[in-house]
Amino acid sequence: MKSLPYVIALVVVVLLVFVPWVASDVMMQFAIDALLLAVLAQAWNILGGFTGYVSFGNSVFYGLGTYGTAIAMAQYQLPFWVGLVLGVILAVVCALLIGFPILRLRGPYFAIATLGLSAAMGAIVSNMPIAGSNIGLVLPLVRADTMFYELSLGLLVVCTLTVAWISRSRFGMGLVAIREDEDAAGTMGVNTTTFKITALVLSAFFTALAGGIHAYWISFIDPASAFDPTLNVRMVIMAVFGGPGTVFGPLVGSFILSTIYEYLASSISTAAALLFGLVIVLAVIFMPRGLANMVGGVRAHGPRFFLQNIRENRL
Repeated sequence: MKSLPYVIALVVVVLLVFVPWVASDVMMQFAIDALLLAVLAQAWNILGGFTGYVSFGNSVFYGLGTYGTAIAMAQYQLPFWVGLVLGVILAVVCALLIGFPILRLRGPYFAIATLGLSAAMGAIVSNMPIAGSNIGLVLPLVRADTMFYELSLGLLVVCTLTVAWISRSRFGMGLVAIREDEDAAGTMGVNTTTFKITALVLSAFFTALAGGIHAYWISFIDPASAFDPTLNVRMVIMAVFGGPGTVFGPLVGSFILSTIYEYLASSISTAAALLFGLVIVLAVIFMPRGLANMVGGVRAHGPRFFLQNIRENRL
């Protein structure tokens, strides 16, 4: 039974491969966006889900990935793959530079510290002529939704396989130990600094790749969109909704919430954000540990599971 989720995931991936053959142009654009958001949620899960360090700074790595790709392609006419590598290098270097000082903070102090990173980086980039300043950069236009879909799906598969490895490895056990009790983990011999930095770098790596793919896909970026802090909020919400610290929870959460938001935006327009927020509030009240935890909880306790969550969280 433990292998059943992986069998289901394999079947879903095989089905997703054939989507470009049957989907309309509008459906393809939604699918690419949903896949990239799932990558972001899964990448955030490596740090936030397994170590418990709730980061609101992952949009910095996303922005560096987009700008690394855009600068290489728009300013130096380099191939997309070169720009993608440049964006990843920028994100990883940034993760290493900010990781050592900022990961010394814990809990709300860490979250608050990461909250201002996107705004700071956006202000820096908006004053750099090579990055187009506030105007932004225009990338070469290419009509290849199938290519971007395949890149997004492939990246999501690789990111998920990495998370699956983490969940079964000694490294992953160390991250979970940090999440449960960091001081005790250090006492037991876990090099908490190295483990946290590694998790941050892995998270930055996949986030930057998603940013680079998105930049080439939309063919235009500016500081406001590249370093949008609300994007990081969506990563957190999707991962937490699905189940942080699990392999498939962030994926399920991101696909469900992306679909709900798209439906509400097309049907109710301006009220979409409000209703989307209401869905999140209800989810936090009735299943604060996500869908993955809810499945086991309902199986064990039935409808009482939701009442227990309300009592435990004093709601």
